[in-house]
Amino acid sequence: MKLHCERQGTGFPILCLHGHPGSAKTMAVFVEGLRDRYCTLTPDLRGYGRSQTRSPFELEDSLADLEELLDAQGIERCLVLGWSLGGILAIELALRRPERVAGLILIATAARPVGAHPPTSWVELVNTGLGSLLNVLAPANPVVRHSLGPRSLYRYLLRQHTEHAYRRLAQEGFWAYLGTSPLAHRALNRALARRYNRLPDLGAIAVPCLVLCGAEDLHITAQASLETAAYLPRAESHCYPNTAHLLPWEIPEQLLGDIHHWIDRQGLDLTAEL
Repeated sequence: MKLHCERQGTGFPILCLHGHPGSAKTMAVFVEGLRDRYCTLTPDLRGYGRSQTRSPFELEDSLADLEELLDAQGIERCLVLGWSLGGILAIELALRRPERVAGLILIATAARPVGAHPPTSWVELVNTGLGSLLNVLAPANPVVRHSLGPRSLYRYLLRQHTEHAYRRLAQEGFWAYLGTSPLAHRALNRALARRYNRLPDLGAIAVPCLVLCGAEDLHITAQASLETAAYLPRAESHCYPNTAHLLPWEIPEQLLGDIHHWIDRQGLDLTAEL
């Protein structure tokens, strides 16, 4: 299907893929940090945001969508940056169409995703609902950041309950959650039920890769991310202390600085302008 996509900046293209739940808007932290030097493409994946469908689908269908998007945008080769589920799709795209991928930037993701999320209590669910609504009405207010948030499901997504992180949750995360369709939930659940594992195939990915993870991530553990880096032939990895699954919203400046430095060191031919 034709995906809704936001395009900003000029220079070598970087395809930015969001997670679940998510949307193009949740990748704004990367767009804002990269568009001055690169052309960023941020699609809403099938079943998310403004790329809705009424037909059931599998996650693998998103790969054909992404290839069609690159064709429509006139892009032959790009870097692919993926956060969480977006990182899994980035790996799949590199395996399926290696000639179109110049490198991978994988954030809070893994080729064999393993979680360590504890059971959810009713108190955490109530606090999450109340905290989310209050945070939308008054973004980053102290009651949510210091009281409801740390006692809600946000405690597993964040380790640093910063004002910046809660503003991102209010402006992007909340609406992305509402814009994630039941069909997208079902597609992800079916993929997880198949015990997704691409570790044996990672040796075929010859391009340079950057793997970034939060040391306290319980949704996709740091151990799973670092395991992926170990299987990739040309990977550099960074594990950030006191961060979790939403680390791009916890430490945006540090994360973006490391991404820029990594790209600069690769010696890739990123001079092409679109």
